[in-house]
Amino acid sequence: MTRVFVVLFLLTAYAGYSALVYTRGTEAPAAAKLWTDEAAAGKALFQKHNCTACHQLYGLGGYLGPDLTQAWSDPRRGPAFMRALLQSGGSRMPDFHFTPGEVESLLAYLRAVDASSHETPSH
Repeated sequence: MTRVFVVLFLLTAYAGYSALVYTRGTEAPAAAKLWTDEAAAGKALFQKHNCTACHQLYGLGGYLGPDLTQAWSDPRRGPAFMRALLQSGGSRMPDFHFTPGEVESLLAYLRAVDASSHETPSH
């Protein structure tokens, strides 16, 4: 009888926790403000040029280039460094000949990714 009660209690707790996570636990209000049309255009460029073949976001992707999840806030990289690489390439990164607008879109996307990687739910 005690085992049945424990199993039912655990199932109820799991269902409640799952409901919380799937309804409120994944909100990121501050980062959501950064997901602009420009960031969406940057995401499309990131996908079009298959950047995940070399770079990771949120731990998924290639290993040739650095993980870009927190590149925006990384003091060793940051926006100025990323802008320079996007404009002219680097030793292992090809020059994609991005237009200035495309560079800004990619930077907006990486800024939004970075912000969403730091935020903790506030409930």
